[in-house]
Amino acid sequence: MTELLANFQEMDIYSFPIICLLLLAGFAVGIINTIAGSGTVISYSLFMFLGLSAPFANGTIRFGVIMQTLVASYNFKKQNILDLRKGVLLAFPTVLGSILGAQIAISIDKDLFEILIAAVMLVMAFFLFFKPKQWLTGSKLLQSKKFGFKQFIIFFAVGIYGGFIHIGVGIFLIGILVLQMGYDLVRANALKVFIVLLYSPFALIIFMMNDQIHYGIGAIAAIGNVLGGYVASRFALNWGSNFIRWILMLIIILFCIRALNLFHF
Repeated sequence: MTELLANFQEMDIYSFPIICLLLLAGFAVGIINTIAGSGTVISYSLFMFLGLSAPFANGTIRFGVIMQTLVASYNFKKQNILDLRKGVLLAFPTVLGSILGAQIAISIDKDLFEILIAAVMLVMAFFLFFKPKQWLTGSKLLQSKKFGFKQFIIFFAVGIYGGFIHIGVGIFLIGILVLQMGYDLVRANALKVFIVLLYSPFALIIFMMNDQIHYGIGAIAAIGNVLGGYVASRFALNWGSNFIRWILMLIIILFCIRALNLFHF
């Protein structure tokens, strides 16, 4: 394994095999992130496998995130399932939180944080499995409630996490949009993508200012992100809420296995 890692790190990142690997990973990330979340862990792991440090990987993944969410948001709007006005409102505290989170990410260790996040996600998976109706139908009553201080703090906290590490932020946003805001999974997913689009450039700027970006790797992987985001957003409405729910549960379980180091590969 060590020898394989050394061989990959010695390869030119602009060689054909590496470019193909980055494009393929980016495509998978674009699909997973658009219909659920946590797909960025694929890019994050691959970038580190290619020799980037954790801070550089954390900053570089933001390129692809911005590009895939831009394409996906456009498609969701065309399908009339994206509430732009509500998205901008919810994104405001998230943007503020992401700036703080990105600043924290420059120096803090992430291992303990991931374990805590995994525990929260397991609770979310429980509700996905045992209370599916709440995720599939939404609540008009909750949607009609005014955006208050409680919601501001919740989205600000999510923004901190998204700016900090980003991996898994989509799952948290979907959970909040369904359980707190009353959206069904399809519309919550579209809002999630749009909110991530609005806060990600601010986090990216923080990493750029601290020279924690590999522009070549980020740009290549972003092409795959765009293609994956387009495909997933194009067909998400046809797949429906129940399909997204099962994918979401699978992604949560895989994320928790990785974060808790239950298996070693």
